Amino acid sequence: MGVRTHDAIVTGDGVAIHYVAAGAGETLVLLPGFSQSAAQFTKQIDGLSTSYRVLAVDHRGHGESGKPDHGYRVSRLAADLRELLLALDLRDITLLGHSLGCPVIWSYWDLYGGDRIARLILVDQGPIGLKELAPDAPTERRGAIFTFEEALHIAAGLRSDRALTASRAVVDMLHTPEVSAEDAEWILGQNLLLPREHAATLHLDYCGNDWRDVLPRITVPTLVIGGAVSLIPADVAEDVAERIPESAVRIFSAAEKGSHLMFWENPELFNAVVSDFIETGTVQ
Repeated sequence: MGVRTHDAIVTGDGVAIHYVAAGAGETLVLLPGFSQSAAQFTKQIDGLSTSYRVLAVDHRGHGESGKPDHGYRVSRLAADLRELLLALDLRDITLLGHSLGCPVIWSYWDLYGGDRIARLILVDQGPIGLKELAPDAPTERRGAIFTFEEALHIAAGLRSDRALTASRAVVDMLHTPEVSAEDAEWILGQNLLLPREHAATLHLDYCGNDWRDVLPRITVPTLVIGGAVSLIPADVAEDVAERIPESAVRIFSAAEKGSHLMFWENPELFNAVVSDFIETGTVQ
């Protein structure tokens, strides 16, 4: 395990983007999911920094990053990522995104292409936010888990005095019942570091995108990871991999604790899958 350091870059619009770094060697950058934090990758930082330079990033508003009153859009998070890569002069990186981290990657690719990226790891996210965006595709393959009405209802809950209840309900969907009550409460606490008003704004932007046109334009080696018992059906990961040329897919089974947070629930296997892909381009 490498020694952890905490630092931040400041974006052009004056927002501090916090990141945790550890280890040395080839660089692996980790992007968390919606309303989640870099700290939730602690098991990847500890486990993978023995072999790589690992950076886990807090999106604006999340974790220990600055919390401005603007910029809660996927495209702005992608621009923040771009500024971080440039400020730290990171090149030929492996870029891993979980959940919301995947749309941030897809937006980055749409805006900047594959500059500075050697390979991608996309964890448990479909390219479509709302079911209405693809009425012709089966739900389990498009990856949309909300209707427009449901997305509005969640945003309203996040903006109301029911924010804590709404947030806890969302967090409970992310993991299996095997996660301890203590861990579940800690995960909820990390989610609440993003102010609920900003969470509602970002949630609606996050839901309103369709990234299917970006996937076929990805030209670096890509691993797509899904979970058999995730709120995102495993077929979605297979569909994403089919759309990206020469990509690989790895589905965590129920026995492998393949929830949306499989990297938290089964970190040893998750880290091994990531390391194998970086080293050999294959998956176990």
